Amino acid sequence: MSIGRVIFDIEGLHLTAEDKSLLRHSECGGVIFFARQDAGPSAIKELTNEIREVNPHVVIAVDQEGGRVQRFKRGFTRLPKPSYFGNCWDKDPAKGTALAEEVGELMAKELKAVGVDISFAPVADRMCFDSDVLRDRVFSDTVKGIQALTSAFIKGMAKEKMPATLKHFPGHGGVSLDSHLILPEDKRSFESLQEDINIFKYLINKGAEAIMPAHIVFPEVDKMPVGFSAVWLKKILRGELKFDGIVFSDDLTMKATEAYGNYAQRSQLAIDAGCDFVLVCQNRAGAIESMNAIKDIKDCVDSARRREQFLSSLNVSVQTSSTVKGE
Repeated sequence: MSIGRVIFDIEGLHLTAEDKSLLRHSECGGVIFFARQDAGPSAIKELTNEIREVNPHVVIAVDQEGGRVQRFKRGFTRLPKPSYFGNCWDKDPAKGTALAEEVGELMAKELKAVGVDISFAPVADRMCFDSDVLRDRVFSDTVKGIQALTSAFIKGMAKEKMPATLKHFPGHGGVSLDSHLILPEDKRSFESLQEDINIFKYLINKGAEAIMPAHIVFPEVDKMPVGFSAVWLKKILRGELKFDGIVFSDDLTMKATEAYGNYAQRSQLAIDAGCDFVLVCQNRAGAIESMNAIKDIKDCVDSARRREQFLSSLNVSVQTSSTVKGE
């Protein structure tokens, strides 16, 4: 069984010859859309159909959290920022929870209607202090509020059979620096991280299907960033938290990853640490480099199983070794 491991982006609203070649690559795992694909539902549906015609065995994803992180707006409902649910929950927990579930369902319904499989949502971070990176993206100021609202949002997504992706494990809220621009370091001890980790543990137990780790170093736990750390992903996430779902790397083109080699090396680090899919966004050369490099890296049996099960849960057909084609 072989299902690709690299998720990359495309430039326009129609596939180029190079796009089609990459979609046929044995290490193509999926496509992620950005705001440049925001040309309305009919155009997006046409593009997803075109992708499926070339390769039906891929995940099609987008970031559609709501608020300032919403790639699709034209012809789509403008979703509230996640902090709005927390403000409602503070006044009326039942109303806030019901609203989060309703919006999670709506978001998923609108994306599924245009052929998009998943939104990388919800954010499950707990913000320890004011942070430009997370402001308005965090559901609540309290652990209880985050657990209630994110689980409700996930429940809404599940009504449309869309799996949730929790981000950014084990929590981005202890740093103010933006990992898109620099590698943040969170010096808290493992014990002091338990409130953050317990949010993820709670949501894993509620059935969350996927997780995206943070590009942050926690030096009291491991010297490697979480997305490159077997301590975090294999020992803690898989071993202690018993998570058996999909791990998507965060984007390997982010500045936080630059010190860890070229794209081939970063992709291998992420896969060796325990990521099932790696994202290489808005850098076509980097995506090609990653695909060509990791096609020779032996696939983990458990990771291949997880990817197969994940695609099956999306009603995406999976390709066997007899149907995999090279670039």
